[in-house]
Amino acid sequence: TVKDLTTEIGPRPTGGSARQAVARDWAVTRLKALGFKNVRIEPYTLQNVWERGAETAEVVGASAQPLRLTALGNSGATPTTGLTAPVVYFPTLNDLLLAPDGSLRGKIAFVSNSMQPTQDGSSYGSAGAARFVGPNVAAKKGAAAIVIRSIGTDHGRGPHAGGTNFEAGVQPIPAAALSVADAENLERLVKRGKPVSLRLVLTPRFVGARQSGNVVAEVPGTDKDAGIVLIGGHLDSWELGTGAIDDGAGLAITAAAAKLLMDAGRPRRTIRVVWFGDEEIGGFGGEAYARAHANERHATASESDFGADRVWRVETNFADAAKPIGDRLAVALAPLGVVRGTGTAGDGTDIAPVTRTGVSGIDLNQSGLRYFDYHHTPEDTLDRIDPEQLKQNVAAWTTMLAIVANAPEELGPVAPRK
Repeated sequence: TVKDLTTEIGPRPTGGSARQAVARDWAVTRLKALGFKNVRIEPYTLQNVWERGAETAEVVGASAQPLRLTALGNSGATPTTGLTAPVVYFPTLNDLLLAPDGSLRGKIAFVSNSMQPTQDGSSYGSAGAARFVGPNVAAKKGAAAIVIRSIGTDHGRGPHAGGTNFEAGVQPIPAAALSVADAENLERLVKRGKPVSLRLVLTPRFVGARQSGNVVAEVPGTDKDAGIVLIGGHLDSWELGTGAIDDGAGLAITAAAAKLLMDAGRPRRTIRVVWFGDEEIGGFGGEAYARAHANERHATASESDFGADRVWRVETNFADAAKPIGDRLAVALAPLGVVRGTGTAGDGTDIAPVTRTGVSGIDLNQSGLRYFDYHHTPEDTLDRIDPEQLKQNVAAWTTMLAIVANAPEELGPVAPRK
């Protein structure tokens, strides 16, 4: 599935794009051919959709040279002729936060905090804040634009895309991520103590409302009152690569595991596979799903959206009466090299709108040691997937589904996630 998706469809740009629509039709055909039931597209409307435009950058003056970058989702735009301004360097987001209000007027903020690889991906939250909130902070301090070091663990020249957000009432400014190599080069230039200026051309635009949708398929269970086991990943991607690890792999893993359960006979609980739309630009597919299915009973929810490297840890969030299921999962997954964690599961972007209502969750955590080398970059291509590790993922998901979909215990409700 992931090979065909990335080869035949390629990038599925987030934001209700035409290629994402083609991918939805492809997905319906594929899931029906695999034998799933009740396969359909569930449409929803996106408001105020952001669309990428031209994006170039260059150092001007004595050290003139081009830089590789990509606009952040929801970025504002420069004039079509570009914007040239001096750079103000901030080693970390905290340094930007400490800058006096108004001190960045007419200037380009440059934030260059680095990210270290971790197995659980925990460094993404701290390093990623430069992307998540840095542009909003810079805009409030008067900056004309902001460039950040890409949120990634590589040292290449492929920039990492990703979304940002501006508070209501804050005018979006041009915001972009430099490739790690280019950010390091710019950092060396500013540390020489001489003024550095950049010329940016970023011409994204907001194009109004668009139709999009989620793709839904099911393995019907024998007990309609036992609740739905919700699994899946997201169909959209950033357009720089072909969306293999993010998140073609997650689609393939969850669908393959569900098919193996289906081929073995009907489970007790219905397994619902959802290929969510428009996760990258704000989790809109997950929100739309939760609204559309608010009156249905979900037993548990789980998503695969962290690449294709091996599952190394399982975490759960079950009702007290269902704790024995967690014990059975730990025993069954141990031969695959999966350890039991102590965290509270169920906070993935697409399933969070469901788990926030008190639905139980299961996380099959994948290794993140390589993930952020390729995340949201032109390097997110099929060759980054290790087939053996992909197979281990499918085995882990199949094991989990076999236990959870057939468990006699009630899995929830649990305390709603915040």
